[in-house]
Amino acid sequence: MSFYIGCPIWSWKGWVGNFYPEGTKPSEFLREYTKRLTTVEGNTTFYAVPAQKTLEGWMEDMPATFRFCPKVPKAISHEGKLLDNVGRAQGFIDLMRQLGTRLGPMFLQLPPRYSPKLLSDLQAFLAQWPRDVRLAVEVRHLDWFDAPHDEALNALLTEHNMARVTIDTRPIRDLSGEDILAGSVYQSLLEARERKPDVPVVPKRTSDFLFVRYIGHPEIDVNSPYLEEWGEYFIPQLQGGADVYMFCHSPNNFAAPYLCRKLYAQVEKEVTIPSLPWNELADEDYEQGQLL
Repeated sequence: MSFYIGCPIWSWKGWVGNFYPEGTKPSEFLREYTKRLTTVEGNTTFYAVPAQKTLEGWMEDMPATFRFCPKVPKAISHEGKLLDNVGRAQGFIDLMRQLGTRLGPMFLQLPPRYSPKLLSDLQAFLAQWPRDVRLAVEVRHLDWFDAPHDEALNALLTEHNMARVTIDTRPIRDLSGEDILAGSVYQSLLEARERKPDVPVVPKRTSDFLFVRYIGHPEIDVNSPYLEEWGEYFIPQLQGGADVYMFCHSPNNFAAPYLCRKLYAQVEKEVTIPSLPWNELADEDYEQGQLL
């Protein structure tokens, strides 16, 4: 079992001087990121398949113990039926396989229009997915969360040892006083809430690994009860031998890595896991570290 934790991005200038050392250049962002966290949700691949040179650069910056979880390109997941794009999917898999041990589970996010009526398409697509490449599947059409579709999806993913993605948007939905946020520094919070799916938060383990996407509040303390809940869920899963992939988002990006660190610290009190790389940095004494 392993606990991998990270953010949806690594290239954000707002982290320079807090999460990254002062003076860090954009070309150094990925290398600095991997010194602190253990995985990243590779959202960039959703919009464009990386060039070979770009991929080689990533491999140079990622240690062998790091896990890159590429999002399946939207040209595969959002354009027509999945089965029509099997060839594109295989090409993407072949490219990503060059990451070797650094390749974590791939992430297939289906659009809101993709309903259980397309179950046969999903079945056919997953049947052709190579068994040696882990895959996590996120559904957004609400019918997938009701019987009998919920059970059918879980059974399908279990058959292929694929994870069912859980996305938790509660921290950005349970906010009081919304009206006063308009025009404030929390405007991005309101915008993020509109973009993220409001689906049930019911973890369903269908494979030997878990894949969770947590959309956190930009104020660290507001997240505490939610992170405690996730930590309590992960601990027995890890003790039972499952791998866990946890990705912390936040509307303003700033808080995301600190949410990761907070949750990891909770879990390692109960489970024997390697220390977070971030904790091994002798020169880490940034002001924002006080948030935890």
